[in-house]
Amino acid sequence: MTHKRRILIVGGGTAGWLTAAYLARHLRLAERPHLEVTVLESPDIGIVGVGEGTFPTIRNTLQFLGIDEARFIRETSATLKQGIRFMDWAHAPAADGTRHAFFHPFEAPYFADDLNLVPYWLLQDAATRRPFAEAMTLQARVAQAQRAPKRAGEAPFAAPLNYAYHFDAYKLARLLAERARELGVRHTEGEVTDVVLDATGAISHLHTAQHGRFEADLYVDCTGFRAQLIGAALGSPFTSVRHQLFVDRALACKLPLAADAPMESSTVATAHEAGWLWEIGLNGARGIGCVYSSQHLSDERAADLLRAYCGPELDAAAVRSIPFEPGYREQQWVKNCVAVGLSAGFLEPLEATGLVLVEAAVGMVAEMLPHSGPIHAPARRFNQLMTARFENIINFLKLHYAVSQRPEPFWRDNAAPATLPERLAGLLDEWRLRPPGRFDFVLDTETFAFFNYQYILYGMGFETDLQAGRDDFPRAEDAAKVFAKIQRFADRAVADLPSHRALIQQINAAR
Repeated sequence: MTHKRRILIVGGGTAGWLTAAYLARHLRLAERPHLEVTVLESPDIGIVGVGEGTFPTIRNTLQFLGIDEARFIRETSATLKQGIRFMDWAHAPAADGTRHAFFHPFEAPYFADDLNLVPYWLLQDAATRRPFAEAMTLQARVAQAQRAPKRAGEAPFAAPLNYAYHFDAYKLARLLAERARELGVRHTEGEVTDVVLDATGAISHLHTAQHGRFEADLYVDCTGFRAQLIGAALGSPFTSVRHQLFVDRALACKLPLAADAPMESSTVATAHEAGWLWEIGLNGARGIGCVYSSQHLSDERAADLLRAYCGPELDAAAVRSIPFEPGYREQQWVKNCVAVGLSAGFLEPLEATGLVLVEAAVGMVAEMLPHSGPIHAPARRFNQLMTARFENIINFLKLHYAVSQRPEPFWRDNAAPATLPERLAGLLDEWRLRPPGRFDFVLDTETFAFFNYQYILYGMGFETDLQAGRDDFPRAEDAAKVFAKIQRFADRAVADLPSHRALIQQINAAR
């Protein structure tokens, strides 16, 4: 007789319900009675949901789960996201009001097999050349014009331009829960009061106040910052990276978005003296937050910055304060317990980075899960891959701070060589003489590709000196023609694509 494999996911929210739905779909739960997936969710603990954004990978995930795109957009107040617009990161606003801005699109830079445009852009006059993202892809201008990345009627999850979403985290968790139950996941509400370990140090069972004892072969810790299983019970150490990523506080709020207001299709990240502010446009609302380092800024000053950004619409009583410690657990799979989501680590207070780590973790759990034998067999490999992914994301996040020229202590401390991860410091030395390339990264442990680093570096004015090798790039005229073609394509896209607001309204009207 086949042994019944039981998976117990402790905690709901986006992480818990995405894990449940993904495992149910991957394991074909409804067809395999010897498998059981249960979500044990506390009725009293809410979702952190401090930011509502995703990476383009979420489209594949939603499609895999069998969630209709239009339904997802309607039920989560979603909008389309084409990248991030950075304001004031390279330089503080000038006395005359001049501000520095750059765009990080989701589209890869235009690339022809026989002509890499990046060196030719680097060799252009820095005073007259177009911004890197605008020169290399049409998406920068499409997003700036508040156009959508696709037209109504195009296939779900497909578009001429790469995109992700902004969404309401509470509503997404509700939609994922509904889909998970459709796929055969069981749901129980209850508060874990005790985690009992066996003689080997693995989890024997859980006790709940409402339903007594729960046993499983694999326990998935989705209890958020509490890390009730992986941390409190199993004692997996937490590795802080606050010496590299200084921000450790966030103030978050939501404001209404007027029906006739412009609808951005990008996250807006605006730097301030000791951190940055985010703005995310939903259908009918704006999610806004102030991220800061408590070592460089007081809570009162942070509240002033948020108030100045939001204006008189801000209700101070509706602002949520979220302290956090940036870092991760190197052992995220311990014996018969694996951590997914905030219990595994937290690096920055935007949903996109956290959600892509959930996607990576649950994808590996689903594929590595043994059909028989010790449930912890994949733990060592899983921990290696997730640790590498966390460390690589830290490198990418640190890059945003390290190359800034802002004069305030927070920014100068961030640029200090002693605060740079060793690998990032070495790459920056190389990139001063050549642009980032695909051999700089191992894709299976990366969230960001080499061109994502290019967008940040060259958007913020980082200098790669190719002058000594100028003769190695003799096709300047050919490159100029391709650059001109990109601009013609951008003109056409801006003219042909609908406004972002019009597309979202059309999708919501087609109920």
